Amino acid sequence: MKIYQVGGSLRDELLGHPVVDRDWVVVGATPEEMVQAGFKPVGRDFPVFLHPTTHDEYALARTERKTAPGYRGFTFHTAPEVTLEEDLARRDFTVNAMARQAQPVIDDAPLVDPFRGADDLKNRVLRHVGPAFAEDPVRILRCARFVARFGFTVAPETVVLMRAMVLAGEVDALVPERVWQEVARGMMERDPVAMFALLDHAGALARFAPELAPWREDSGAMRALGEAARANLPLPERFAALCSDLAVDPVQALSARLKVPAECRDLAVLYARHRAELRAASALDAAQLAELVRAADGLRQPERFAALVATAGACAGGANGTYGSAGQRLGLALAAVRGVDAGAIARQASTPAAIQLALRTAREKAVAKALAESAVAVPPA
Repeated sequence: MKIYQVGGSLRDELLGHPVVDRDWVVVGATPEEMVQAGFKPVGRDFPVFLHPTTHDEYALARTERKTAPGYRGFTFHTAPEVTLEEDLARRDFTVNAMARQAQPVIDDAPLVDPFRGADDLKNRVLRHVGPAFAEDPVRILRCARFVARFGFTVAPETVVLMRAMVLAGEVDALVPERVWQEVARGMMERDPVAMFALLDHAGALARFAPELAPWREDSGAMRALGEAARANLPLPERFAALCSDLAVDPVQALSARLKVPAECRDLAVLYARHRAELRAASALDAAQLAELVRAADGLRQPERFAALVATAGACAGGANGTYGSAGQRLGLALAAVRGVDAGAIARQASTPAAIQLALRTAREKAVAKALAESAVAVPPA
């Protein structure tokens, strides 16, 4: 039995990046031998085991064969005679197809690199290992996500292969949850715009997100997404920025198709509904600001309203840029409106209509007072 460190953990280690979870491949062992050594079996598709102490995942070396469309259509073969090189050959990119022996311990163990992944890592290139890449459409999404994370270029032959996969309908076999999982992870990387650029170049974006087509790198949405990433905003704000050029119906359609979580969907829909007011926030008067807080549900969900303001800031060029004073005005309006004692006002009014009028008047006055006492009181001419 030999154990090797492989995959993304070795890649990141060679890049000098922090490594949290290490990936291991075991060559020359059976499942029974792993259990006897104290490992706990997990997983249904192929034998994976948890280390009894570290709880790292150890997978038996395996080969795989395509049996059906999509990313689930595979059968796996594990046996003691499966070699390390055979296991590495089934991996996606050369930079992920390297290994280093860990047990038995060898001082200064050499890199096992049958596909010259170290060269591609040095040159910051993503290149598919072999033709088997085309059997798993998730790899198109992973490639785009890695571009967003590392800033690597993609080998021309890999781009050609991804386009062929899209034309063959492989992307159409992906389930929405898996698409969203990869896209969401990519949106949280340092350069999510690069991910969408590659997906568009490969023809995949129009297949699973037609609402975003025709795609343009200089569009308002892409600039907003880039700003949201630079500001390190959470995922809901980044998704809302991605959808910031869309009307409500396309946002809802895209969210339904990809089964986007409610927190992300709702913020994007809210921005689409109130985009005009948010863009004009620096010129809104007290009454308009108070109404925006009410209409955007800032009374019940102030945290989401704050996320809406952050999204608007990204769409305008950044919270510290052109949207700075507008964002402050919205923050003041939110605090002022929420500071009005609605219960006390309701007890003094005689009818529902009178209550609504009194509340509206009180909130407007509260916002006007907050603006007058602040440095952002006067809208620009």
